[in-house]
Amino acid sequence: MEGDQQLKAILVGLGAAGFSWYKRLRDRGLLAAVVEVDVAMKAKMGEDPFPFYTSLEEALQHEQADFLVNVTSPMMHTAVNHAAFDRKLAVLCEKPISFDYEESIEVVARAEREKLPFMIAENYRRMPYIRKTKQLLDEGVIGSLSSLDIQFYRYHNVQRKYTVSVLDDIGVHHMDLLRYLSGREGKSVQARLYNPVNAWEQEGAVINAYAFFEMDNGITASYSASISARGTETPWSGNWRIEGTEGAIEVVDKEIRVIKDGKALLIEDYSGVDETDTLDEFVDSLRERREAETSGRDYLKTQAIVHYAKLASESGQTCVIEVPTL
Repeated sequence: MEGDQQLKAILVGLGAAGFSWYKRLRDRGLLAAVVEVDVAMKAKMGEDPFPFYTSLEEALQHEQADFLVNVTSPMMHTAVNHAAFDRKLAVLCEKPISFDYEESIEVVARAEREKLPFMIAENYRRMPYIRKTKQLLDEGVIGSLSSLDIQFYRYHNVQRKYTVSVLDDIGVHHMDLLRYLSGREGKSVQARLYNPVNAWEQEGAVINAYAFFEMDNGITASYSASISARGTETPWSGNWRIEGTEGAIEVVDKEIRVIKDGKALLIEDYSGVDETDTLDEFVDSLRERREAETSGRDYLKTQAIVHYAKLASESGQTCVIEVPTL
């Protein structure tokens, strides 16, 4: 990875999300090979000449690569990550690290111990209006932050090879945004996860969530989410009301308004905002030999919030959010 040498990646997984990654890697000249157990998926590649494997082990034996992009089902993340680590490859992995929090800790601990670059592809915080909101908060436009309110409502009855649940699948993005925008870590959580009457049901799924968080420095956050909502939908990133000592910022339907002295100003100037995506960030971090934004070590703090929210709902008690020291 010296100088301007082009990096190459092995893509594992060619499903809906995987094919999106395939096009990005292909179009940026980063793709070395594809791994997908379902040989029928190869048709998506058309006449493209990239090597196609149904075995990850074979691909790792025969292909030279600098990193691996893991877009498998969440239950397969850990096995694929460890296989890449065995070859000393850097890994860009779709969220979550694992549905099992203890397993997530083990994966991150290994990457840290062996000094292997490991990043979670958290794309919500890279949306331009989210980056701009963060810029405004950092500039102190509304003074010191005091509280946040997040609302997320969509109808998301989808078929997956695993059970889809509001916090694990979507809410984890919002928990990452909570940390990103507030600049604070979670301290405690109260939560209620449930399935409403007459909503669609999938065995094991949890489709509604209410939670209240205390962050560092006394900042509080409330969260309301549903993936069975029939009314007007929010963006995937949710709608946000952020209160400060000198005003408020509302991010509604991807538009930013700063409210001060009873007046609302629509923010349209996005100059100075970093618009790179997760792939750019990961590749840049490898070339610059630095820790990537949403590295495994950092993202473990996001998954900790989800983990303790689920425990709080199960116990009916307020849970202290603890992140292990790696």
